[in-house]
Amino acid sequence: MKKKRQEIILEIIRKVDVDTQEELAEILRQRGFKVTQATVSRDIRELKLSKVSVPGGRQKYVSMPDNTPQMEDRYIRVLRDGFVAMETAQNLLVMRTASGMAMAVAAALDSLNLPEVVGCIAGDDTIFVAARSREEADALSEKLKELLDR
Repeated sequence: MKKKRQEIILEIIRKVDVDTQEELAEILRQRGFKVTQATVSRDIRELKLSKVSVPGGRQKYVSMPDNTPQMEDRYIRVLRDGFVAMETAQNLLVMRTASGMAMAVAAALDSLNLPEVVGCIAGDDTIFVAARSREEADALSEKLKELLDR
């Protein structure tokens, strides 16, 4: 059931501009799947879906292919599109994003496989990026500034 549901999710996001988990859950329910927001959230994470900006100031979920050399530029573009500000707090890098972009930016960070990143927790517009030490958090901040300035 999970595999079929995830195949349907990929089909839906290819055909429809879906910008919220609730909207995706509703479409799945209309197609006969009994899902909760938590289930949809897990599916989005497992499928490595990200949000990208579309004309009209909206966003939509897209499937980001596995890391290839040309994908790094796409991940950096997601960072740029969503990034607002960041600051370190001990071993955490706290990133502010445009509203609704935190999950996409966190997924992009994870996909870049930066050695300083232990893991990310994303809300709506804030990401906590864990590093092993304050020094690594500071180094990560500098590295991200360089990536954003490219």
